[in-house]
Amino acid sequence: MHSNASSVKPAQPLLAESCGAFADLGTFLPLVLGLIALNQFNAPGIFLGFGLFALLSAAVYGRPVATQPMKVIAALVISLELTPGMMQASAMMMGMILLLLAFSGAIGWLAKQLSQAVSVGIQLAIGLQLLWLGFGMMNETLWLGLTAFALLFASRWLPMTYLMMPGVLALGMVWQHFAGTGSTINAAGSLMDLQFGWPSNDEWLSAAGLLVLPQLALTLTNAVIAASVIGKETFPEDANKFSPKRFATTSGLANLLLSPFGGIAMCHGAGGMTVQTHFGARTWRAPVIFGSSCLAIALFWGSDVSYWLGMIPMAVLGSLLATAGLQLAWSKRLVDGKPYCIFVILATAVTCLAINAAAGLAVGILLEHGRRLGRQVPASK
Repeated sequence: MHSNASSVKPAQPLLAESCGAFADLGTFLPLVLGLIALNQFNAPGIFLGFGLFALLSAAVYGRPVATQPMKVIAALVISLELTPGMMQASAMMMGMILLLLAFSGAIGWLAKQLSQAVSVGIQLAIGLQLLWLGFGMMNETLWLGLTAFALLFASRWLPMTYLMMPGVLALGMVWQHFAGTGSTINAAGSLMDLQFGWPSNDEWLSAAGLLVLPQLALTLTNAVIAASVIGKETFPEDANKFSPKRFATTSGLANLLLSPFGGIAMCHGAGGMTVQTHFGARTWRAPVIFGSSCLAIALFWGSDVSYWLGMIPMAVLGSLLATAGLQLAWSKRLVDGKPYCIFVILATAVTCLAINAAAGLAVGILLEHGRRLGRQVPASK
């Protein structure tokens, strides 16, 4: 399978690493700020969790590995106005499940069942979903979102691609400042307010069915298996670092250990890794820059920090999310693959979109298994 990322060069200036470090804000900020502004979650606790998770990722992988909120859990917590205890319970359960799958060997077995076609199909579906969400966010100020998306898309043909992303963010913030449409984010809370929390029995039970089960399939496919494929393709010289077991382990530990102190459900992500490398990230410096920034926000959270985060237009964040989706969805296999390979890709993607990621994974594996069985059946005389 051909890599979805742009060609990777071993050396990049620090500015490129910095730009790549924040290229995944389209996934990160809307969910994080939603939890803070709408659900009154403790902002320093959330940023502390992401900061430590990013630094752990830098130490373990030595490459730009994205750290994101678990999308299904975060979206449901926001839309259903659920409690921090529900978030804690779901994050801790996801952590325990991921560690169990990692050390039992189950995640390695599952990854081996994925052919290249199935993996591309899952990436196609997730990329299209990110595109759809991104364009939905751009609808808030359509002309601004489309302009930002066009500039980001065109940047791939420019000599310094990584400069476009911070430029688009800066222009969006300037426009929002003069338009007077910045959002208000709760600036209350500090690191001194953090306390060890533990969910109630009711929150454990409710989180299991309402949050964990819908999230699990997406995490296994996108944040573990697809992220492993992207890492190995983008950095083949470090392929041994990007095993599914390692992705499940780092995500599992982060959720299990950090959620009791205010962290939310977190994971890695194939789309985030793709867009970060597209905009210049190549080394451990990118997650260190992102993680250190999160720790600084946690430490100095207040009216100034919350004001500037609220000045980033939703339409611009949508353009970043749509760019990540486009990068993830595209693969040369879609045009140069064999007919049956393309059929498996499309069948997997359509099932993911129509039902869920778990169903798409099952359909893709069954189709590939059927093809292997067909090759083993001797031709009739």
